[in-house]
Amino acid sequence: MGLITEQRLPLNKALGIVFLFLVLGLPVLADLRAGQAAYDAGDYATALNEFLPLAQRGDAVAQLDLGWMYFSGRGVPQDSKEAVRWYRAAAEQGEPNAQVNLGWMYDHGRGVPQDYTEAVRWYRAAAEQGDSGGQVDLGRMYENGLGVSQDYIQAHMWFNLAAASGDATAAKEAIKERDSIASNMTPEQISEAQRLAREWKPKRNK
Repeated sequence: MGLITEQRLPLNKALGIVFLFLVLGLPVLADLRAGQAAYDAGDYATALNEFLPLAQRGDAVAQLDLGWMYFSGRGVPQDSKEAVRWYRAAAEQGEPNAQVNLGWMYDHGRGVPQDYTEAVRWYRAAAEQGDSGGQVDLGRMYENGLGVSQDYIQAHMWFNLAAASGDATAAKEAIKERDSIASNMTPEQISEAQRLAREWKPKRNK
């Protein structure tokens, strides 16, 4: 499986809740910008002070960033269980980057018992929203039969989708994986996988 990565989100990911917070007089975007700027500058104490109140109030972007801080041990003691707690809070709100990270934690048994079925659940949640990282990871689970029955057609489909996502890093990984499993597939299986990829539509988080 690919290593978990730091995933900094565009601030427009938070716009669904920004209006509510602004009505309440809470400068969410300013706080997020301040926290992310501080983090990028290596001022993790300031980043923590900005992210924590937002995360506690339910902001998924701040929860994701706080989860990463605990996972990496930047500004806080390294704590995989606490990372899982914050990733889960964001993932349950439909945040795809948090879903991928939570899937990775289950995949590798970090902060939670290793559970491939749960890993697949969270990878799928992200993949079905169109997240290319989730698509690559879900494809690998199908390729290797981890948490799901081995299925090269499904694996090829998810790799194909990630390859066409526009994310250069994910596309490079996906193409390599897709071409590798294609050598073990019949032309008919490849054709079916391509058909499924063409017909696939993302599920939008409500």
